[in-house]
Amino acid sequence: MERVPDLPESFAGSAELARVNDYDTFAEAYSTENERSLVNAYYARPAMLDLAGDVAGRRVLDAGCGSGPLSAALRDRGAVVSGIDASAGMLALARRRLGDDADVHQVDLRDRLPFDDGAFDDVVSSLVLHYLEDWGPTLAELRRVLRPGGRLIASVDHPIVAYTIQEPRPDYFATTSYAFDWTFGGRTVPMKFWRKPLHAMTDAFTTAGFRLSALSEPQPDPAARELFPDDFRELSAKPCFLFFVAEVPPSAAGSNS
Repeated sequence: MERVPDLPESFAGSAELARVNDYDTFAEAYSTENERSLVNAYYARPAMLDLAGDVAGRRVLDAGCGSGPLSAALRDRGAVVSGIDASAGMLALARRRLGDDADVHQVDLRDRLPFDDGAFDDVVSSLVLHYLEDWGPTLAELRRVLRPGGRLIASVDHPIVAYTIQEPRPDYFATTSYAFDWTFGGRTVPMKFWRKPLHAMTDAFTTAGFRLSALSEPQPDPAARELFPDDFRELSAKPCFLFFVAEVPPSAAGSNS
């Protein structure tokens, strides 16, 4: 599920009484904002697509597909795409975008995935893992559904952001949660993410059996310079998200098939 560029606010007041991270309650507003925002349309998605490269003919799982903008872009590039998301509301929007026959499933990433071992060549997971305190079971499942030689392409909140948005500063070496409000058209919704130090992230990938092949801090798409001049300059000078490419080692026989 990709993120909207609102700056975090204090997690207080009546928002505490609502369900946290409940995308069903604001799916339409979120999807609309996601379509055109600087950090999603001109930063996160282009970076994910650049890291994915040539996906023509590849079987790709969009883990946390939301309303399907990344799935649609991958499909336009020739990939055979399946999507999963925990939100029924977001999946309804994904089916509207991708067609009623789209291969999308309502799945919590903390649960076992409804796919066979080695079913995919790639998994993309855009701004999803930071919703989870423990990445271990999820990464193990994503590795299971990838073929030998397959890739996991993932992005999360950059630690430099996640550890500097609150006062007092949290312990960088601890895995801690942080909560804030997002606002859409005057409506406030409560959110909660988990932050980890960089070494804990990389350790989680290797413990799950992945081999890190890329760690990326990309620049926003230059096309956004005239559309968002002030925010573009800020985003160009301060990282917002961190991107990983993690590979499943080839089989002992050296085959990637």
